[in-house]
Amino acid sequence: MLRFHFIRFPSLFASKASAFPLSPISISISNTTSFTSQRVSYSTPSSSKLLFRQLFEKESSTYTYLLADASHPDKPALLIDPVDKTVDRDLSLIQQLGLKLVYAINTHVHADHVTGTGLIKSKVPDVKSVISKASGATADLYVEPSDKVHFGDLYLEVRATPGHTMGCVTYVTGDTPDQPQPRMAFTGDAILIRGCGRTDFQGGSSEQLYKSIHSQIFTLPKDTLIYPAHDYKGFTVSTVGEEMQYNPRLTKDEETFKNIMANLNLSYPKMIDIAVPANMVCGIQSNPKQAECL
Repeated sequence: MLRFHFIRFPSLFASKASAFPLSPISISISNTTSFTSQRVSYSTPSSSKLLFRQLFEKESSTYTYLLADASHPDKPALLIDPVDKTVDRDLSLIQQLGLKLVYAINTHVHADHVTGTGLIKSKVPDVKSVISKASGATADLYVEPSDKVHFGDLYLEVRATPGHTMGCVTYVTGDTPDQPQPRMAFTGDAILIRGCGRTDFQGGSSEQLYKSIHSQIFTLPKDTLIYPAHDYKGFTVSTVGEEMQYNPRLTKDEETFKNIMANLNLSYPKMIDIAVPANMVCGIQSNPKQAECL
């Protein structure tokens, strides 16, 4: 089993002091999740390790997630699904919080925006880009099912959730007592809040998506927090239990689900012809052969 461990790199912004306290974000969500909140609070002592931010890029309605082990001496951090247009914002926040960015992670090869991983690496060379091996994309590190991505004393478990694309994965916080509770699932475009990703391009399959979600996400504890890669209605977070009960597509049987997906009649993604080629080489949009991702 492949395991990623935090490696000590020189401090990203060693010369500048932190402008904000290194306390974990306080996001108040109970078992009956509030969709008006962008914040989640954890009551267990072990959760004091996690610093968490949910960030938004409005043009593509993409969420980027910043996670860090604030109790670790090096304060290692990772970004999930960074967007090229908001890289400066994200790196500025990391600097202000006194964190050391270690990984820039993608849940899949996106079709609606260009990933920020390549641009991040050009600004912070020690950062490693991460994507699933099944994606076929270029990155420093490739993950497969059951791998663990470690940052400090925290980790994310990798679960294969193909269907939207053939290389989609979901990253889930650990299930051991020293990890944040409730668990958090960063689902990419596999499951959205009261919806799911389309399945009509990039090797998508409605049958595969249905099976992925039901076997890899809906088997998590019902209070697991779901953080998708996108939202178009103003929602920020859900839970496994809520989606099992209220998701209008995924509460149906498999055949009904496949029929729904086959009749969405969605328009051709306006960014796909730019985003996919760039994202296959870590978001590098010029001189792809010189992409510094390997």
